[in-house]
Amino acid sequence: MPFYHRAGKIPHKRHTQFRKPDGSLYAEELISTEGFSNILSLVYHCHPPTLVKDIGEPVDVRPKYIVEHNLRHRSFLTFSTPPKDDYLDSRVILMGNNDLMIAVAAPKKSMTDYYYKNSDADEVLFIHEGNGTLKTIYGNIDFRYGDYLVIPRGTIYQLTFKDENNRIFITESFSPIVPPKRYLNHYGQFLEHSPYCERDIRLPENLETHDESGDFKVIIKKSGHYYPYTFATHPFDAIGWDGFVYPYAFNIEDFEPITGRVHQPPPVHQTFEGHNFVICSFVPRLYDYHPNSVPAPYNHSNVDSDEILYYVDGDFMSRKHVERGMISLHPKGIPHGPHPGTVEKSIGQKETGELAVMIDPFYPLNLTEAAINLEDKSYWKSWVE
Repeated sequence: MPFYHRAGKIPHKRHTQFRKPDGSLYAEELISTEGFSNILSLVYHCHPPTLVKDIGEPVDVRPKYIVEHNLRHRSFLTFSTPPKDDYLDSRVILMGNNDLMIAVAAPKKSMTDYYYKNSDADEVLFIHEGNGTLKTIYGNIDFRYGDYLVIPRGTIYQLTFKDENNRIFITESFSPIVPPKRYLNHYGQFLEHSPYCERDIRLPENLETHDESGDFKVIIKKSGHYYPYTFATHPFDAIGWDGFVYPYAFNIEDFEPITGRVHQPPPVHQTFEGHNFVICSFVPRLYDYHPNSVPAPYNHSNVDSDEILYYVDGDFMSRKHVERGMISLHPKGIPHGPHPGTVEKSIGQKETGELAVMIDPFYPLNLTEAAINLEDKSYWKSWVE
């Protein structure tokens, strides 16, 4: 994150004695990125975070790609994925490459008997359906429809849900998820032309210190495997912390669209970025206001990136048929554009209510069997039918 935050009790100086009321020391933990040369947080535990009682056998969850060379426009109906009780069991990886993986999840039950930590990747959980709370050692974040939950790698967390109707669109990034650099000044503050700013970002609140001993199961993802760890103390035992590494929430409805007299290119929708990909938000906005403008997007060739669009809600002027939770994949190497008839139909329209998340990876995506099972096999022909 681009700004400093603190919660709970911390000592006056880092790496100095910080004692409990009984005189014993709190355990300081440095959580850093890129070795010790990038952003970091210091967390003060009631107990050392190293008290491991048991390690189970790892479970291989690496995706098995069955399509590694794709030059076909495709779409996938992700709401056909059946809900499952458990959060991790419900996560289904659809596509990925060496920079990121894209998944969906439909968990019915809260995580009550274990915690989860992704040591491989930052995670962006887009909440399409459902409400609940993201619980971490940094505090809690209540989430709702339209929230991006950005969770740095190495963060132990629990998700609790208010009911059983939950749909989540997930990006796992093997590099840090950050705001676009062009939105920030040299001090890390959002600039005036940015479509969102610090006021729109929701930080962890209500730090809960669980000074508890027992058996606490944490599933740790590393190198594409789930490692079942049992710790002797509660993973959320922090008395305080400070720094730049922490989870946060940003709601897509707080993204302020950038519009113009003529059609604006996709970078105006950019919300986050990782190494070799970007994440964009399409939100309700006024159409172009030149007297001869064509609101529908022009045909364009994906020379440098695949394009994934996850449809959230609303009507899309460039598509004839869209379902909630549908993903379209337009690969680099061939052009795509509005469906027949949609260009004329868009002329004279004043605004759109569309809501979508777009991901542009700069290297081709591979597809899993799960994705192929959700595919609308006729989508690639939809420009001529």
